[in-house]
Amino acid sequence: MRDKHLIEVKESTEEILKGRFLHAFRDHVTLPDGARATREYVRHPGAVMVIPLLTDGQGILRVVLERQFRYPVGQVMIEFPAGKLDPGESVIQCAQRELAEETGYRAQEWARAGVMHPVIAYSTEFIDIWFARDLTLGARQLDNGEFLDVFTATPDELLGWCQSGQVTDAKTLTGALWLQNVLAGKWSLEWQACASATA
Repeated sequence: MRDKHLIEVKESTEEILKGRFLHAFRDHVTLPDGARATREYVRHPGAVMVIPLLTDGQGILRVVLERQFRYPVGQVMIEFPAGKLDPGESVIQCAQRELAEETGYRAQEWARAGVMHPVIAYSTEFIDIWFARDLTLGARQLDNGEFLDVFTATPDELLGWCQSGQVTDAKTLTGALWLQNVLAGKWSLEWQACASATA
């Protein structure tokens, strides 16, 4: 109860919008001082992001990235592979599926890094962060209406793009932070072999 002076209590809720992707609500809440307020937010099923590690023919570590047009911001963005969970799907199954569908890569080893909440002011969305390595390349299986380029970069190149503002996607910036600290030996990962959920 140490945070009681911060917590808002939901009194009622109403659905504002139910679209093909967005599901928005307006809640009426009581504030810690007893005042009333409304909170509008989007419910989201959750998502995953994958940081795929690839060693090229010269033994240089590279990461697999994507370039995709994002309509709300009107820009082609550099991102790590990611996608939302399907109903009944575990986060590791989602990570394996999204990596294979979007990039064609399948990984023999996986490590869960953590979780992030990208837009805490107006969405319940969480993104589970996974690393993948020992990659083999196969065919992509993009969704209908999905268009993206897949490419690789060195960690230094990615970090340079983050610094210069070429990469502004929040999940990819968080992934770059994880990548930097893992490669520096400051943050550890527990790798495990995982049978492919997409096989």
